[in-house]
Amino acid sequence: MLTEPAPQTMRLSPLLLLLLGACAIPGGLGDRAPLSATAPQLDDEEKYSAHMPAHLRCDACRAVVYQMQQHLTKAEAKLHTLDSEGHHRLSESVYTDVLDQSCSQTWQDYGVREVDQVKRLIGPGLNKGREPSISVMIMGGPWPGRLAATCWHYVGEFGEDQIYEAHQQGAEALEALLCGGPRGACSEETPRPRAEL
Repeated sequence: MLTEPAPQTMRLSPLLLLLLGACAIPGGLGDRAPLSATAPQLDDEEKYSAHMPAHLRCDACRAVVYQMQQHLTKAEAKLHTLDSEGHHRLSESVYTDVLDQSCSQTWQDYGVREVDQVKRLIGPGLNKGREPSISVMIMGGPWPGRLAATCWHYVGEFGEDQIYEAHQQGAEALEALLCGGPRGACSEETPRPRAEL
């Protein structure tokens, strides 16, 4: 008695099935132009400078404000006592340590992306603006070090006491202190993100 071999089953990877399914679905990949994206083309200043390029300083300042605000708010939430005004208030030594921690973090969640030929810092706390259908973000490299240096610059320029007092008034007050003013990173006189020609 001869037995027939078992029929061979074809195995497709889940990714291949997903792609095949997308091509078969109306509106899937099959009837659209393919998407493509390229990494932002960085100029020499963006690649090699130790400092944050001028056209990205406002984004960098807002990232620093967001991180300081997050770290200070988290530390305040751990307090069980309120001050005379009913607010959680950190002691000077605690808020100094918290600001040091906010500047000493890795900053690895930040990078640069190009949208409509304008380079922007992208990461937590930054307004993303118009979202392209597909984009490439460059992370790591010089950006974490530049953000840490920017953070330490503000701590040195304004001091922990003044930064904490602004934080107590809200995120807008902290942003106005660090990023506003006639010489601030987000002032009208400061160069805006530039478009590459």
